[in-house]
Amino acid sequence: MTTTIRARMKGGIIEPLDRVDLPDGQDMMITILIPPSTTDLQAFRCSAGRWQGTFDPQALIDEIYADRLVLTRSAPAL
Repeated sequence: MTTTIRARMKGGIIEPLDRVDLPDGQDMMITILIPPSTTDLQAFRCSAGRWQGTFDPQALIDEIYADRLVLTRSAPAL
């Protein structure tokens, strides 16, 4: 069973904010996902496009393809 609930850390204990239908003593695995803060989201939006003009994307693509050329590799021993 997989479910997602909201929870809050309080005094070193994770307290569920939503109802959880599990019997007492049931073991579970918890994955913690901290949602981004509004300041993180705002900083991300402000930085959009700032890289433009700082490098040549086509040169990067050409370099990647050049590095993948079969001619630069040694012949495999069969």
